Amino acid sequence: MVTGGAGFIGSHLCERLLSEGCRVVCMDNLSTGVLANVTPFLASEANFEYIDHDVSVHIDIPGELDEVYHFASAASPADFGRIPIEILKTGALGTHNSLGLARAKGARFMLASTSEVYGDPLVHPQREDYRGNVSTTGPRSVYDEAKRYAEALTMAYHRHHRIDTRIVRIFNSYGPKMREDDGRMVPNFIRQALLGEPLTVYGDGTQTRSVQYIEDLIEGVTRLMRSEETRPVNIGNPVEYSVREVAKMVTELSGSRSEISYQPLPEDDPKQRCPDITRARETLGWEPQTSASEGLAKTLSWFASQAQGRTPPEASHTTRGEGA
Repeated sequence: MVTGGAGFIGSHLCERLLSEGCRVVCMDNLSTGVLANVTPFLASEANFEYIDHDVSVHIDIPGELDEVYHFASAASPADFGRIPIEILKTGALGTHNSLGLARAKGARFMLASTSEVYGDPLVHPQREDYRGNVSTTGPRSVYDEAKRYAEALTMAYHRHHRIDTRIVRIFNSYGPKMREDDGRMVPNFIRQALLGEPLTVYGDGTQTRSVQYIEDLIEGVTRLMRSEETRPVNIGNPVEYSVREVAKMVTELSGSRSEISYQPLPEDDPKQRCPDITRARETLGWEPQTSASEGLAKTLSWFASQAQGRTPPEASHTTRGEGA
């Protein structure tokens, strides 16, 4: 089962699991997910089932389950002020209910955590043993603390109930199936570039991010689930770019003449965000394979095709990057 399975990451995970011959139950209430992300599976996959359900309410589904991936949660800063209570309930009650289901079914459990557990980090790059610099009362706290609590709950179930658990800390990821109004950096820049609007950069644009293409993330997630690693694992791209550099790449790849519009930096916005992926390399044999230019080109192509109302073309003209 994949909670949040109609979301950006969840729908790509469903697709990967289906390609491996798994029977997949997708659970989502579409608060931020999009049914169109999984409609092709409903039409063509006998092994796919969609359940409309809010994970903060008790979960009870028939049949056997081998794996539970808890990926439900709004993750965009644009949602933190819009649905803050829902985000906290998904992190707390949703994780509790998903763990309870895994326990009842004897299934292996994975929590989709986040680099946001590190807050505005004082250590760079961020290792899994770094405990973070997080505000408990700021505007981002609803997401940050929901995920930190979810990690604590997952480990409590692991230690007390002997549940076989995994925790993946996901760093900035992007790719096809992101919503245009998602509010995060890459879809914002792409939408604005395609419309010829100024690209909105908060602060002076020197703050850094690591950007990871969705295919690399899904590869890391599936490797972690099938491994014996029960500690948290960073899955992200260790190559840093300033926000201004990402904006420049998007305008160049899109051929847009958009300028940059600088806006005030939001409260608690992290100045640096970059994973140390030593643990993923050593325990999973994983590291990202897609360069930023390749991944952004594929994502631009998908967004442009959506605007034109046609199926995205294969980005066969791109080349594979060196472990970017």
